[in-house]
This record gives sequence, C-alpha cells and structure tokens, in this order.
Amino acid sequence: METIPLTKLNLHSSGIIKEINCNNTVKRRLLDLGLIPTTIITPIFKSISGDPIAYEVRNNVFAIRKEDAEKILVFKK
Repeated sequence: METIPLTKLNLHSSGIIKEINCNNTVKRRLLDLGLIPTTIITPIFKSISGDPIAYEVRNNVFAIRKEDAEKILVFKK
C-alpha cells in the first residue's frame, strides 16, 4: 500500500493511519480523540479555503488543521 500525508487523500476516500509526526501536544490531543495507528480515517468535508478539513474517524467527525494533517501519514486504501 502507498503511504501518503493525510492531506493527499481525496474526499470520501479512506485511508489507514500509519503514524502521527506532530509535536507532542498535538499528537497527544489526536491520540486522545482516537486517531491511532491502524484506524480508518476519511476526509468528508473541506472548507472553502481548504483549511481545516473535516475527517470521519470511528463514526465521529473532527476538523484538523492542514498543517497538522500533513504530518499524519496514512496507507491509501
């Protein structure tokens, strides 16, 4: 499977989280929200400016800033 930054996933295309390379504060927040390796994540809505992007994870929706999403690597399904 191809590894890409989360920001490169097309809307409504799922990926599997491989690793999170954000600073420790952001990484802890994302892990607490359930964004852990092997979790399926799907971009479902992009704001007009493209930042932030809403992602569906485990039947929940989270908005993640583009600068943080670029540091999350996913396996493209």
